[in-house]
Amino acid sequence: MSIATSTVIDARLDSKSVSFQEIPIVDVGSLIDGSDPQKVADEIGYICENIGFLYIRNHGVDAQLIKDVYAQTAAFFDLPLAEKEKLNIINSGPTLRGYIPMFGENVDPENTKDYKECFDFAQNEEEVSPFFGPNQMPEQPAGFTETMERYHTEMMKLGRKLLTAIALSLGLPENYFEALQKKPITIQRLLHYPPQEGQITQEEIGIGAHTDYGVLTILSQDQVGGLQVQNHDGDWVNAPPIEDCFIVNIGDLVQTFTNDRYISTMHRVINTSGKERYSVPFFMDLDFDAVVEVVDTCKSDDNPAKYQPYTCGQHKYKRFVDSYVHLTN
Repeated sequence: MSIATSTVIDARLDSKSVSFQEIPIVDVGSLIDGSDPQKVADEIGYICENIGFLYIRNHGVDAQLIKDVYAQTAAFFDLPLAEKEKLNIINSGPTLRGYIPMFGENVDPENTKDYKECFDFAQNEEEVSPFFGPNQMPEQPAGFTETMERYHTEMMKLGRKLLTAIALSLGLPENYFEALQKKPITIQRLLHYPPQEGQITQEEIGIGAHTDYGVLTILSQDQVGGLQVQNHDGDWVNAPPIEDCFIVNIGDLVQTFTNDRYISTMHRVINTSGKERYSVPFFMDLDFDAVVEVVDTCKSDDNPAKYQPYTCGQHKYKRFVDSYVHLTN
């Protein structure tokens, strides 16, 4: 991590650089092409149990599409604030899509204000309900909607493949989660983290420490860096960008399904690079009314279920209320 000489970082934000073995790289090619999905499932299962974050390569998503997404993302966030504010998430009602301005979302509000701006969208639909409905898409830059919809489609395909691996890793049928994903909640997010200099404290960083709310996250990050992951010892570990790789992590729902066998891992972002940072996370969940409960392979008489059943939408909306300024006021 390159730090401007004028930057002083709070000791609470210390992190360490480690070898890539601490956050492993998994070649998912044999999962994508179907030649050996169990091998990939076993690797992912071990990592979910012991680390919670992994890099994946040979994921099958076109490199040019990813470049196009970043070009469109930077161009969108370069628009005048007044233009972006026309798409403010406040205007979307329960659909919760559109532009989130600086400090409009704070994922760790008791400790941190998030120094970032976002844009959220998903599958475009006419009917409005929590997490579903029409997108608020900008007219500029040209080609924005087409590029982002293509990317969302690719992320859905990849996310479903990864969920089959998680199911197999737990000794479940590979299609176990399909019944819970007839019309899943998804969020395709674009993120912009301006650089920070001077005195940087935990009270204001790119995004505060948090776990992800849903099933899994597929993250593309640019070459700037700044992502940190908390390991099982409580240390913060840098998760630098690796060419042609996504970062994948499981969310709260998988921790429930597995009775804490797989852990939803804390992470945060601090951008002290002196450069603008962009990242593109895809959040995959279940149907709004899908029941989340401990699976049979993760409970026994000696290890009973630690969680009462709840619904995906119930959990996710509560987490949004806790972190979105316009929902808490």
